[in-house]
Amino acid sequence: MNEELRAWPRVAVMGAGAVGCYYGGLLARAGAPVTLIGRAAHVDAVNAGGLRFDGLKFQETIRVAASTGIEPVRAADLILFCVKSTDTAAAAREIAPLIGPGALILALQNGVDNPERIAAEVACPVIPAVVYVACNMGGPGHLRHTGRGDLVIGAMRGARVPPTQAQVERLAAVLEVAGVPCRVSPNVEGELWGKLLINCTYNAISALGRSRYRRLTALEDTRALMREVVLEVLAVATAAGVRMPEGDWVDIALKLSASMPEATSSTAQDLARGKRTEIDHLNGFLARRGAQLGIPTPVNRTLHALVKQVEDSLEQG
Repeated sequence: MNEELRAWPRVAVMGAGAVGCYYGGLLARAGAPVTLIGRAAHVDAVNAGGLRFDGLKFQETIRVAASTGIEPVRAADLILFCVKSTDTAAAAREIAPLIGPGALILALQNGVDNPERIAAEVACPVIPAVVYVACNMGGPGHLRHTGRGDLVIGAMRGARVPPTQAQVERLAAVLEVAGVPCRVSPNVEGELWGKLLINCTYNAISALGRSRYRRLTALEDTRALMREVVLEVLAVATAAGVRMPEGDWVDIALKLSASMPEATSSTAQDLARGKRTEIDHLNGFLARRGAQLGIPTPVNRTLHALVKQVEDSLEQG
């Protein structure tokens, strides 16, 4: 442990799915006291045999605590908030009375508005994170990591309880020691919109086409569709006054598949399990924001509608 950090924070992972298990697992492997909070089958498997971590750089079984209840939040210095966007407000309200003084929440979710939605329910600093990792659950207690794993974090503008710069930088240092590449950005809003752009470009198309990322960019027709998604997101971001990070975002988006070739989107994984997706907070959010600002988003609206149709078909059997 880096002497400057003095001691590991006590960590509770609220929503121990793939993302929560990936980052919580790395913290636990490095020595932090971590408790995963999740569903019974997963919790039972982890408590019985540890978290089986099939990573790109190592394959290990990591000993980590797990619970089906939220009581571990009470003792946590750091809460990794990893629930689905559809459950954000309810989960934040549920844990709010248990959050101790000095605790931080790190929001490890898709979408751009989750940190604000969490902050509206809790009285502690919420630090947004832009998550670039490809992973999935191979079964209860079994995490499979297939690409990247880095984070971008920073302080939100106008936050109700803003974190200090020292808190943000210390959190980044803790994550780096645990093996998580972590960059602090002065423009985390723009970074979140950059990730929204990536999610809008890949998630629905990967799900509807049942394709890994490397296959999406292999076809010219699909690349053309992805370009249209990117241009719509950029138009809405500009109208919303978002300062996007510099770069050719069409090129950035299309090249992502090379860094995560075997990945499938979280939307694809949800549909494969017969679950509702976060599409309302991805292409759906973009379409709604575009409508508010008078920006046409026909491709994103179509992708959102098609995923919703698949969801409905699965529910109807």
